[in-house]
Amino acid sequence: MEDNNYVIELEHISKFFPGIRANDDISLKLKKGEIHALLGENGAGKSTLMSVLFGLYQPDEGEIKINGKKVEIKDPNDANDLGIGMVHQHFKLVDVFTVLDNIILGVEPLYVYKPKKINKFTLFISKIINWTNKHIFKIISKKEAREKVEYLSKKYGLSVDLDAKIEDISVGMQQRTEILKMLYRDNDILIFDEPTAVLTPQEIEDLLKIMRNLASEGKSILFISHKLNEIMEISSRVSVLRKGKLVKTLNTKDTSKEELSKLMCGHDINFSIDKKKCEPGKVILEVDNLVVQDKIHPNKNAVDGISLKVREGEIVCIAGIDGNGQSELVYGITGLEKVKSGKLLLKDVDITNKSIFRRNNLGLAHIPEDRHKYGAVLDYRLDENMILENYWKDDFSKNFFLKKKDIQKYSDSLIDKFDVRTSEGSSTIVRSMSGGNQQKAIIAREIDRNCKLLIAVQPTRGLDIGAIEYIHNQLIKQRDDKKAILLVSFELDEVINLADRILVMFEGKIVGELDPKKTNFEELGLYMSGAKRDNVEEK
Repeated sequence: MEDNNYVIELEHISKFFPGIRANDDISLKLKKGEIHALLGENGAGKSTLMSVLFGLYQPDEGEIKINGKKVEIKDPNDANDLGIGMVHQHFKLVDVFTVLDNIILGVEPLYVYKPKKINKFTLFISKIINWTNKHIFKIISKKEAREKVEYLSKKYGLSVDLDAKIEDISVGMQQRTEILKMLYRDNDILIFDEPTAVLTPQEIEDLLKIMRNLASEGKSILFISHKLNEIMEISSRVSVLRKGKLVKTLNTKDTSKEELSKLMCGHDINFSIDKKKCEPGKVILEVDNLVVQDKIHPNKNAVDGISLKVREGEIVCIAGIDGNGQSELVYGITGLEKVKSGKLLLKDVDITNKSIFRRNNLGLAHIPEDRHKYGAVLDYRLDENMILENYWKDDFSKNFFLKKKDIQKYSDSLIDKFDVRTSEGSSTIVRSMSGGNQQKAIIAREIDRNCKLLIAVQPTRGLDIGAIEYIHNQLIKQRDDKKAILLVSFELDEVINLADRILVMFEGKIVGELDPKKTNFEELGLYMSGAKRDNVEEK
């Protein structure tokens, strides 16, 4: 590969927003057939830079070249026409459409039909269906599209149910849909923005294999990730951003995780987690023979008779492959979904049929897996989001009116404590924030509520290595302060490093209870795949 064989050249790109310079004179080049990683803290400008390349934003300064020619990319349609595709960190899918309809949306194949005779019926239909001067009907034909998608699905191992609605499938399946949407358009330049953030270890391994195959076929890939292990494994070069500036571009084989983390954060990162011996106290959460119905398959139980206990002063981690009932278990405990049968006790109070509001007031905090759907009101200000569960308390309201100055002061303190980076402080609209900073805001809110039970689902999803270190330390501190923590994570490193006990779920049941000090990835994998199971009964 020659050094001047560049398919993309971003030259001196700058992008400004009110109060913030998101990209500051960044130059980046992508070679044909390479996987080039983009690394940086939350809010470093990675997604903004890729959004400029994809036409979602217009650069305030600089220019873009494709195959040596200067281009203007005014919108994503221009990007697609130039062979650029993007899998976004937050999926761009229509929930009520099927998987197939989402994949072909905007590029639907049309079947051309010209009637032999023109009569009143065809004239009436012509007012509804696209009608040309030559009396030709253009009708969407899905047969050809389905065949192409099925071929791509089989070729790249991206198994999906083409007829399922997006709102009914897992986030992992939605990720596959996004990738197929890009491949369907025959894009040669592929942008992956945090593609592994919601995937299980097995799915991540499959995705990295797919990316290697795509690169070997001559496709060029820009890969945004916070996961240093993935970057070291998959990329040939890596560019590090910090606070909107390009710090350095390196050959991956010539660097290390330690060097990359220091370039990214500006200081050394401790990759080990220090925690003292677990000293569990009284039971805070008790789940007794819980059953939650599967929404997609009503004749099946997503949670099938689970019993577990979480005590104060311990972190119990639920491990398992996505789609084995972890989400439904959390929904049942938090009240987001009705339970079919069983009992839930929080501090010895039966909460089985109590409202979310009542559960929260009894001492339940929840960091949800889907921050957009359950964690934040995106079009509210940040300070308004920080008090969503406490706005009615005396600290924040009086005589039915909000104390705006007190709310802002409280929000400012959380922003500072948890290093939530924004363009306009507490007045920032949450939708305008990066995904990682949205996540940090939700974590700040839930931890600061000082509840006896904290349920954390994928709490470090989309966070950079520095933020992950901070959040892990916060969870350990909560545990040492005698809080009970139920953690759901697909990151096996996180599971083994944080957990005091590991419960493995498979097909809606707990199939194993493991001591993190005595297990390993291989044994965990056997339980997660259902190849090994124990008779687990909580005492």
